[in-house]
Amino acid sequence: MGELQDRVAVVTGAGRGIGRVIAETLAREGAHVVLAARSVDLLEQTREIVESHGRTGLVVPTDLVDRDQVAALARAALDHFGAVDVLVNNSGVGGPSAPLWEVDPGEWEATLAVNVTGTFLACRAFLPAMIERGAGNVVVVGSFSGKRPLLNRTAYTTSKMALVGMVRTLAVEAGGHGVRVNLVSPGAVQGERIEWVIGRLQQAQGISYEQARATLVSDSPFKRLVQPEEVAQAVVFLASDRSSPVTGEDLNVSAGAVMY
Repeated sequence: MGELQDRVAVVTGAGRGIGRVIAETLAREGAHVVLAARSVDLLEQTREIVESHGRTGLVVPTDLVDRDQVAALARAALDHFGAVDVLVNNSGVGGPSAPLWEVDPGEWEATLAVNVTGTFLACRAFLPAMIERGAGNVVVVGSFSGKRPLLNRTAYTTSKMALVGMVRTLAVEAGGHGVRVNLVSPGAVQGERIEWVIGRLQQAQGISYEQARATLVSDSPFKRLVQPEEVAQAVVFLASDRSSPVTGEDLNVSAGAVMY
């Protein structure tokens, strides 16, 4: 029996990457998983993975910047399962790659709309039912980039730092109602997005692929990227009873690249 046996978890950004791995790991630990993202095809692929572990996967296509769609996501989850135990706010976009003075205001606003406002809307939609039950768990996936410079990525780093403040304050607001709220801050994670980041570093600094990759892991004592499964395990820990006294925390999963 897994640590989350028969609990219900919602994962945003579940169509690919870290979100898909989180969804599978939650299912492996016994949770039924509500899968939210914009792409139906990708969500269906994740659903098949979840259900291969004998758990229910509920696909709810959702654009996290549309408040009506986010509200509909919450209704669909509650109507189907009756309650939601865990909300994993994983959706995010990389945003523009340019010096701040060259960033288009529309791209800036779009980055914060998904990374910050999308998280706000999801929490706002799911928290009332958790508060009414007197139990619930919110895990937000941020980034170590919210705590250290990342060249030409001001929109992204600003959005990730904003999540730290949101989580800490929400933990205080919701704690008296039995709801825990925590943040996971991954480092550079192996996968499609990090390849995009490496490419932008190459372009910005005029260096080779190998040099750009080495730059990303240079602050890690292990000199390596983080694996998606390692992030997912941190999410499971925060969603489980093992972390019952933990709230308002920012858990680094960065191979030591940040320690604060």
